[in-house]
Amino acid sequence: MNEFMDFLQHKYAYVAIGEFKPGKFAEAQQLYEQAVSTYTQGFQGAYLLQKPGTEEGIAVIMWERIEDMDQNQTQVYQKILEQIQDLFVRPPVISFYEVCSEIEADN
Repeated sequence: MNEFMDFLQHKYAYVAIGEFKPGKFAEAQQLYEQAVSTYTQGFQGAYLLQKPGTEEGIAVIMWERIEDMDQNQTQVYQKILEQIQDLFVRPPVISFYEVCSEIEADN
């Protein structure tokens, strides 16, 4: 029964789409990885995507519950977030999505 209840629960995705100042993507990537490494409760994985040849990117962070994201905002995380904000051309567009379908590859 627990497996069935787990099946009914959906993950949530935090998605940020933005553009970094020229030459700042690599620095932003390092800060992103540092920030993500601070996550514990409810964290389900993260991706950082870069449009080839540009400073444009998409960050996707997976959570068990939306509330888990708030619980992971430590002082260390906040300090890293302040550093990364200065690297954007303009503030990123941020949205939350419910994961409706998840398909894993057969290996």
